[in-house]
Amino acid sequence: MPPKPHLALLAALLVAFGVQHFSDSINPYYLDVLIGIGINVILAVSLNLVNGYTGQFSLGHAGFMSVGAYLSAAVSMYLAPRLFGEDGGTALQEGGLFLVALLAGGLSAALAGLLVGVPSLRLKGDYLALVTLGFGEIIRVTFQNVESLGGALGLNGIPAYTSIFWVLAFVALTVFVVTCLVHSTYGRGFLATHDDEIAAEAVGLNTTRYKIVAFVIGAFFAGIAGGLYGHFKLTITPTGFDFTKSIEIVVMVILGGMGNTVGVILAAILLTLLPEVLRPVAEYRMVLYSFLLIVLMLSRPQGLFNFKFGKARV
Repeated sequence: MPPKPHLALLAALLVAFGVQHFSDSINPYYLDVLIGIGINVILAVSLNLVNGYTGQFSLGHAGFMSVGAYLSAAVSMYLAPRLFGEDGGTALQEGGLFLVALLAGGLSAALAGLLVGVPSLRLKGDYLALVTLGFGEIIRVTFQNVESLGGALGLNGIPAYTSIFWVLAFVALTVFVVTCLVHSTYGRGFLATHDDEIAAEAVGLNTTRYKIVAFVIGAFFAGIAGGLYGHFKLTITPTGFDFTKSIEIVVMVILGGMGNTVGVILAAILLTLLPEVLRPVAEYRMVLYSFLLIVLMLSRPQGLFNFKFGKARV
């Protein structure tokens, strides 16, 4: 683990504050792309805790993201008019409300992760993947049929609270928490569960508990990413959190190298930038995108950025 991770976190927060200070001079398009990269990094790093370090295979990460997006948007849309009126509040007041909304979304996603994890994480492999896939679809269909949350049309008019500072700050916090957790005693339990679950249970480790902890923490940060996404796009629909979104996040983890935080971050950056680079050939963009993914996985099945220093070892 890097020395003095708390200082690294503080330095990252100062960088986020500095970028926010000069954000008005940044091209809005580049700023939007940078925010999109940050949200995808949070999603990929949090899923890597489950799929990479703990050795499970979850296909429901977009479901947790949707829970965080809808709940945080509902909190801010309900409280903002009542607290600030039509004129809005100060930057500090709105920032405080946004933080409360994000935490509400993250905690609700963590609760959903606990409810799904307790019964399902006793399963392994394909069975777990099917259960998490089913959960993601249940959440999507539920939001699609709840009229108070916009139904199939989704939620519109979400306050524009997401800024580059919030995104970079939570990227730093996500990486900090996952890195410290993996290199802690609990992290050794994650890695033991990943390497040989039967052997880990034979020496007295409660592997189900470790899997649930990883699942809940991963879901929490997915909910945070969903909250940032909703307050960035200003409108969310159930179709934005379907099976395709979960697969997109899984691809980032696999391409970066399972259990490799540095590689997963680089993969998230690459796969966010790639569609933008291919935008001039929009009609062939998804074909080229898919073809490049196939080539990358055939040439580097262990992960494109599978560096040894990025992986924790017992």
